[in-house]
Amino acid sequence: MTSPNVASHRIADQLRAKILAGSWLPGERIRQEELAEEYQASRIPVREALRILETDGLVQVVSNQGAWVASLTREQCLEQYEIRERLEPLLLRESLANLTAKQLARLDELANEMQGNRDVAAFMQLDREFHMLSYSGAPNTTLKEIVERLWNTTQHYRRAYANIAGSPGLDVTHLEHKLLVEAITRRDSEDAERMIAGHIRRTRLLLAQHPEVFATPVA
Repeated sequence: MTSPNVASHRIADQLRAKILAGSWLPGERIRQEELAEEYQASRIPVREALRILETDGLVQVVSNQGAWVASLTREQCLEQYEIRERLEPLLLRESLANLTAKQLARLDELANEMQGNRDVAAFMQLDREFHMLSYSGAPNTTLKEIVERLWNTTQHYRRAYANIAGSPGLDVTHLEHKLLVEAITRRDSEDAERMIAGHIRRTRLLLAQHPEVFATPVA
């Protein structure tokens, strides 16, 4: 028999993948009884899975009310982007010197794959791998945990950005990725920090012009 702890992590992993992929939208109600039936589990591992995802920043659990996919208002999202503009350059600086030649080659490969792929879902997956890899040389500290959580909570809004920007906007994104790889390969922390901050800022400024992105479904 599968232990509740193993089951809760299994359920959390599958739900995390669905939320990050956009199968579940911000503000969408999560019904524990439906999850228990879908995953053939009791309520206990389902509740624990939701708590795990709440820690990840992907789910909001309200006592005696239920759970929802986490959502952000326009102001909250823009604030999180401003935080990312400041924290991610610092994390990149801590990572840069420790990245291996193999990791640098993979960053270049990912940048090329994104440039040659117009599918938003594929872009989102490659983009996340690209940036998380660029930070992978940094120690596993609170800073890295905070950045990963901010990536989780803003995932839906990055997807919205990709859809709004379309091919012309993403062409600029691809160029920024290539320039970022060049700066990282040179181990030029100042240039890399400046590039990643501007990269994040450009997304924030575009999202600020589209309040409709932050509408959430009725529970």
